[in-house]
Amino acid sequence: MRVHIISDIEGVAGIVKWAQTGGDQTLYHEGRKLYTEEINAAVRGAKKAGAKEIVVMDCHGAGGDYTFNSLLPELLDPDCEFVVQSEWTEYTEFLEQGCDAALFVGMHAMAGTPDGVLSHTVSAQAWQSLKFNGTPVGETGINAALCGQWGCPVLLVTGDRATCREGTALLGSGLTTVEVKVGLGRYSMRSKTPHQARELIEAGAKQALKDLTAVEPYNPGRPSEIEIQFTTADRLVEYRNRRGVEQIDALTLVSKADDWWTAWSQFYF
Repeated sequence: MRVHIISDIEGVAGIVKWAQTGGDQTLYHEGRKLYTEEINAAVRGAKKAGAKEIVVMDCHGAGGDYTFNSLLPELLDPDCEFVVQSEWTEYTEFLEQGCDAALFVGMHAMAGTPDGVLSHTVSAQAWQSLKFNGTPVGETGINAALCGQWGCPVLLVTGDRATCREGTALLGSGLTTVEVKVGLGRYSMRSKTPHQARELIEAGAKQALKDLTAVEPYNPGRPSEIEIQFTTADRLVEYRNRRGVEQIDALTLVSKADDWWTAWSQFYF
């Protein structure tokens, strides 16, 4: 069994402030350890379920040379490999080769979710909302669509309560979720301890992989329309002249294509 673990830091137990998610400072480096150990928990669960090849992809944009490079290699479980990519959603080789399942660890809720810890979509400052064929999505949806493009189902989502709710609403009741904290606001929480969270994630990963058919690969639909609303007009400038992208008002762009991957690629890259 080949398993792709796709991860982000904001949904990790104990993470609640931006300083824990980026920058060369004490809080971030403590956050990196919390992050890496939750990944290890998912790796252990996947191994117990029978996974023979596990590839971890850090999808956290921490800034500078830490972007997609927040994991601590020395602490990673030796039975996985890990990817450091230059652009988010750039690495697709493992999916293209054929992947049995994806596990999402440390996910956060979409922008505007009131009980989502550090909730945002792609950019905490620039993106107001994102829709795939009219359905509001966050980064769980983006990563699920990426996996779905190559027929890989997402079987596990871990994060706060709002993120688990969002994942189930998008992917269905067959999705296994692990709630490691409850948002009391965007910058406040009630959290499991790291030890508790890791035990729950390990068990959740093992359980999720028992049935590879529990969740259908996510397909936003064909043809595909991606709508992005920005917080201010200047924030859409870098995207508006890309091929296949149409500006429909001062704050909104639309990318259309026959399939999701083409629509996403022509807008994002």
